[in-house]
Amino acid sequence: MNDSLRSLAERLDAISEEIAQSALTELKLAVRNGAQQRPATERTLTQARRAIDKAAHLLRRLDADEPGGESDQAD
Repeated sequence: MNDSLRSLAERLDAISEEIAQSALTELKLAVRNGAQQRPATERTLTQARRAIDKAAHLLRRLDADEPGGESDQAD
């Protein structure tokens, strides 16, 4: 995987973790406020995190799909 794509995948991982923390904060707040259901905000954050995780996975898969694990193309 070229360094540019690897860097993007790593940044997406960090963003995913931040979103997960935000979702957890939303859940904790809902519990404190006596909510009986998951808040819509938490559901949306979780959906966004999954999309970010999928994007990171797709970038990493590019490496696996390339012969020799590295791109032979110049940018």
